[in-house]
Amino acid sequence: MRKRITVLVVDDERFSREELVFLLKEYEILEVIGEAESGEAAVMKTLQLQPDVLFLDIEMPKMDGLEVAKSVHELKKVPEIVFATAYPDFAVEAFRHEAVDYILKPFEEEQINQTVTRLERRLRPEPIMEKSSVPSKLAVEEEEEITYLNPADIMYVFRDGRVTKIVDQMRTYETKWSLKEVEKRLEPFSFFRIHKSYLVNLQYVKRLVPWFNGAFQLELRGRDEQLSVSRNYVKELRKHLEL
Repeated sequence: MRKRITVLVVDDERFSREELVFLLKEYEILEVIGEAESGEAAVMKTLQLQPDVLFLDIEMPKMDGLEVAKSVHELKKVPEIVFATAYPDFAVEAFRHEAVDYILKPFEEEQINQTVTRLERRLRPEPIMEKSSVPSKLAVEEEEEITYLNPADIMYVFRDGRVTKIVDQMRTYETKWSLKEVEKRLEPFSFFRIHKSYLVNLQYVKRLVPWFNGAFQLELRGRDEQLSVSRNYVKELRKHLEL
């Protein structure tokens, strides 16, 4: 597994910090290593902890987020900056500080997802594989055995706590790979992410059923369970299914 991206969350409002920390801890690639409740504390903790990324509020008393960004740019190890604020008016000035992203409160799942993807591409780029080197099997280690799965037989993959589960027509396998890592290995095949925790093989999709708030439930051939499709993925999923 690749090294995780370390994060310091900075916000003078405790509940905002707690909400953002909760959302970020959903991503295996991230590790929240600290919190700061003021600009001054943010600079000190950046010096001490040397995080890869600051998720930084702007409107704070005494030393605001823009001043923090300016200060940390003087450090030997300069962290990436993601401004996380309730105010859209500072966007232009924020990007003058070379911010990776600018996200608005209340935070939305897709917004966070896009930010994490940008950070991952910037800080932990995947090595480029030649097409000829793409394996035809997915190797899954279980105890002392390695099972080689045919991607065409895999119906869906999902994250369950700290384990990724791979469901084929016969059984369910467990792997310590992150969902993102499995997704990368299955990239040459017909898989699509329908939720931050689910990846499905489009060849097995039987039916999309409307649910609520723009979300859908997905039915697969040969399976009784329904999988939740986040409303953020519905439009792109339908495009793929209707090709």
